[in-house]
Amino acid sequence: MSTDFNNGNTHSSKQSANSSKASAYLKAIAQDNSLPIEQSALDLWLKDLQNPLRWGIRPLLQFIFAVLLHIIWFFKRLPLPQFSAHVSLQKLICWFCTHFVSREANLLILRHYATESNILNFLAANSPDANFKPVQLYPKSIAQMQQASFVDHDQELFRLFAELGPWHHPAKPLAKAKLNWQHWQPIDMAEFQFTEKRSQWLDFESAHALFMCLFCLLLTREEYRDAINGFNLDQSIARRIGDLVGAPNLTEMAYNKYPHYLVGPWNLGQRFLMHGFFTEHLYTYLEQLRQSSKDSD
Repeated sequence: MSTDFNNGNTHSSKQSANSSKASAYLKAIAQDNSLPIEQSALDLWLKDLQNPLRWGIRPLLQFIFAVLLHIIWFFKRLPLPQFSAHVSLQKLICWFCTHFVSREANLLILRHYATESNILNFLAANSPDANFKPVQLYPKSIAQMQQASFVDHDQELFRLFAELGPWHHPAKPLAKAKLNWQHWQPIDMAEFQFTEKRSQWLDFESAHALFMCLFCLLLTREEYRDAINGFNLDQSIARRIGDLVGAPNLTEMAYNKYPHYLVGPWNLGQRFLMHGFFTEHLYTYLEQLRQSSKDSD
């Protein structure tokens, strides 16, 4: 039971693709539906790409914060007393998002909570002999991220994998009618609550360059090491869901791979971004599968 990546996903990104400011390449990728992605997410990303500060300020910020990150990481790995400040970390991030991060980047962050929570709940609900607590991280505003923190976001992933235990590859995929969508919450962009400020100008990747330094500073070395390696479970998630729905090529969506090989903060910005793309692609694939299952009933 395999559903093509581009099944039912026709892009007509009029706002972004037809913009006179968009380059020929941006107009091309606005029409590329080879990998599934919801139109709302694509429009947000294309607009973020055209943020002028992304091309002028971001390279400098990424260089400065990458150097700072490795300095912090060096001291964190020394045999010194460890400390963490989860509440302060999340308050700083939410304050920064409220005042300086662009509308597009904030909405992409809120979408990421929902896409990953849906994917994990779908995996758990359809896994054999699964006894699990559903992930409940679906913030609708920056303020709600005070409770649904980035640390919780990582820890829920690790908790769920531990609860599911070793993966037993099913002999055959589940029939569409037997797929369990009990905990699935389709994303409705109208539900996101957002008040735009004139000071919100920072693009997605520039904002992350700052966040990654705060994470390293305000988590213990073990917590931070786990967080930056959690992306590598993308391949495992894709492999397991591919087994369940009969689509082994889902692993091609995963840029981050081989979870048993632990990595440091090198190239963290790109790995983080590609993790976000992975959850958007896989969420859209599964939502298309859910819709096709409803249509065939």
